[in-house]
Amino acid sequence: MIALRADLLDFTAEPDWGPPSMAGVRWRPDHWLLIGDDGRIAGVQPGDQAPGAGCRCEDHRGRLLMPGFIDTHVHSAQLDVIASHGTELLDWLERYTFPCERAYADPALAARGAALFLDALLAHGTTAAVVFPTVHKVSAEALFAAAHERGMRLIAGKVLMDRHAPDGLRDDVDQAERDCVDLIQRWHGRGRSSYAVTVRFAPTSTPGQLAMAGALCGADPSLYMQTHVAENPDEVQWVRQLFPQARSYLDVYASAGLLHARSVLAHGIWIDDADRAQLHERGAQIAFCPSSNLFLGSGLFDWPATAAAGVQVSVASDVGGGTSLSMQRTLADGYKVQALLARGSGSPLNAFSALYAATRGSARALQLDHEIGSLEPGRMADLCLWQWSVGAVDGHRMARARDLHEKVFAWMTLADDRHLQAAWIAGRQRVGRGQRETG
Repeated sequence: MIALRADLLDFTAEPDWGPPSMAGVRWRPDHWLLIGDDGRIAGVQPGDQAPGAGCRCEDHRGRLLMPGFIDTHVHSAQLDVIASHGTELLDWLERYTFPCERAYADPALAARGAALFLDALLAHGTTAAVVFPTVHKVSAEALFAAAHERGMRLIAGKVLMDRHAPDGLRDDVDQAERDCVDLIQRWHGRGRSSYAVTVRFAPTSTPGQLAMAGALCGADPSLYMQTHVAENPDEVQWVRQLFPQARSYLDVYASAGLLHARSVLAHGIWIDDADRAQLHERGAQIAFCPSSNLFLGSGLFDWPATAAAGVQVSVASDVGGGTSLSMQRTLADGYKVQALLARGSGSPLNAFSALYAATRGSARALQLDHEIGSLEPGRMADLCLWQWSVGAVDGHRMARARDLHEKVFAWMTLADDRHLQAAWIAGRQRVGRGQRETG
């Protein structure tokens, strides 16, 4: 048994949007969190109650202990092109993304890239992720293997692209189906891995490939599906030209059987009320990618309107369009997006709503809240320990915080990977920058 003494923050329910309140917020300063030998949370007790004999205790009083972050849309091969200058989505794909992804046909490079990517996620406090590798089967194999070695919760799948992509990045329907079936048999449900039928986006799949992807989903409802939708106005217009029979971009996926309760659709900026109603009806979620949307000039996602329609919203870094794997940086950008949309009416994003969406909210949208996303007993001990401040500026700001929300909001806005002190996956420490053992 391991016992960690710190300030515990997690959520019992979705917090209220708008002016912050403590509804749904579980704040337990100076408590012990107990981790069993099975890697699960065994319990929580006040700091003045000593854990039982034989328990290895670590005293982190004054630090923040939270569930690990869940990134619901990120590209493992795109660390090579993070922070690439000067283009919007479609040109960015052609100029930067596709050339870098083509190299992942090399198994050795794919293995190195997967290890680098997952270790970088952990170093930023992300313990679970929904990930795009590349079109190459070996890149998916390498990613699953590296996640399995680390014990991480991973949702991923070989990318499907059989048109409008350069040589070395196209598959075909029959071979892609064989690759997917083999990967599903090898990895779906193995350890903490789940398979996602992974359509790059509608323009890079023929109707035949979309139908094949839909058939895979229909044959096994436990599979996830991930793709992009309505990210950029030029992209939306291109889809309209390619699929003139579809009512909307989202309808392309719905018609192919790709819209269901385990569908994760990144962006969703340029959708309408009918799309939102369909998302709600099918139980699909939108992965909000604020840093990427700002960096590529794609637009501003209307989170309140989407949530009001009953659509689940999670949060994602979308690296390499996004500029950091840090979920705090991502949420800070999310606040800026919502502040622009709320100008003159409504309320901007509060810290509790933001952090819920990156932890328990994402777990719930992925149907994984029985496993991750909170500090409930029985959940996997995927945990992150944070410093409230690491420098003069954020330390000065923390000392002047008037209440819990102000402190948490300042931390969310100012913190990044430098504030991470330790991370555990299933109770096993994977990142550590100093610990205090007391017995």
